[in-house]
Amino acid sequence: MSDTFYGSDFDALESFDPEIAGVLVSELDRLRGGLQLIASENMSSPAVLTSLGSTLSNKYAEGYPGRRYYGGCSEVDKAETLAIDRAKALFGADHANVQPHSGASANQAVYGAFMKPGETLLAMSLPHGGHLTHGSKVSFSGKWFNAVHYGVDKETENIDYAEVERLAKEHRPKVILAGGSAIPRLIDFEFFRRVADEVGAIFWVDAAHFIGLVAGKAIPSPVPHADVVSFTTHKVLRGPRSGAIVCTEEHRAAIDKAVFPMMQGGPQMHTIAAKATNFKECATPEYQTYAAQVVANAKVLAETLAEKGIRPTTGGTDTHLSLHDLQPVDVTGADAEARCDAAGITLNKNAIPFDPQKPSVASGIRVGTPCVTTQGMGEDEMRTIGGLIARAVVEGDADPDHPVSKAVRAEVTDLVTRFPAYAR
Repeated sequence: MSDTFYGSDFDALESFDPEIAGVLVSELDRLRGGLQLIASENMSSPAVLTSLGSTLSNKYAEGYPGRRYYGGCSEVDKAETLAIDRAKALFGADHANVQPHSGASANQAVYGAFMKPGETLLAMSLPHGGHLTHGSKVSFSGKWFNAVHYGVDKETENIDYAEVERLAKEHRPKVILAGGSAIPRLIDFEFFRRVADEVGAIFWVDAAHFIGLVAGKAIPSPVPHADVVSFTTHKVLRGPRSGAIVCTEEHRAAIDKAVFPMMQGGPQMHTIAAKATNFKECATPEYQTYAAQVVANAKVLAETLAEKGIRPTTGGTDTHLSLHDLQPVDVTGADAEARCDAAGITLNKNAIPFDPQKPSVASGIRVGTPCVTTQGMGEDEMRTIGGLIARAVVEGDADPDHPVSKAVRAEVTDLVTRFPAYAR
């Protein structure tokens, strides 16, 4: 098998486990065969995937570099030290912990560092763009802590900063959290810092969605303003599926103890090596160009959908994603997702602020540009994609054999053939 993107020893895997080998082939075919517009996904480089699929996976390494509970850690210590140093340099942070297994694990560690069960958190409401781990009742965060939520202003659909300040002064939270999973606009970190200082709260930013844009200097950084910043490494950042935390020197010990031994045991050293590789990639001028293009593409895609009657909340976007209200075209988010899927376009249904539908149906869709930008597409292609989405949503059907589905899928195929994922 000549295609290296299937894995470093695919022939041996195919011989031993043809079922799983078939899944690897099919997934690569899926990526290459359609448009990937999930805002929380990207396509890691071959270098990152090589680090990820390495013998470092074999090593148990509880503890931190130079302070392990197992022998034989000299080489993995080098990998983790590189990841830490590169993260600190990339984000201008005093300290970095690169051991969290995921964004949720990183968030759990932040809670462990700063809060006791029953204490109050102020965070963004999930229906208005927050995240499950920001105090949702179905999450550990909502079960363990007293979560108070702010939302968006009904007119602007942007964060209601007056409500943030009012709730902070009323409830005096231990931690104030900014960030979420469906926030198209920039966040005023200086405002949150001021409010946190006024009420004596820790200011935490969950930058999982936009940290890659920060790394690429495409948007302002929360790091100079926040006590702690948690993030994932697999979205715009384009690294392995994992998490990390950066913080001020003051909170170094608390964060490290909360990650290990409080929340996790042995770290995934192959993933940490892949993070180190990813951070090195993100420090290049090429990555800065990429990050800027992600934002430019997202703006054009949102504008094009707006022209087609699919309204962007907040009027547009400043980041890698836009959230769109489908009520003007009388289609639900669930139906839109299914129709786009039938046409070779992968995106997700998403609740919009003040949504009349339940989350499993939703009135909106969320679209993101990290993957298509990785594939080399630009503003012209975004205009084409916006038109294809609109046709699939408004005129299409969940049946792949529907005439509109087939027609759109043919144009999608042409586009991804010209801009292939993992070009051979």
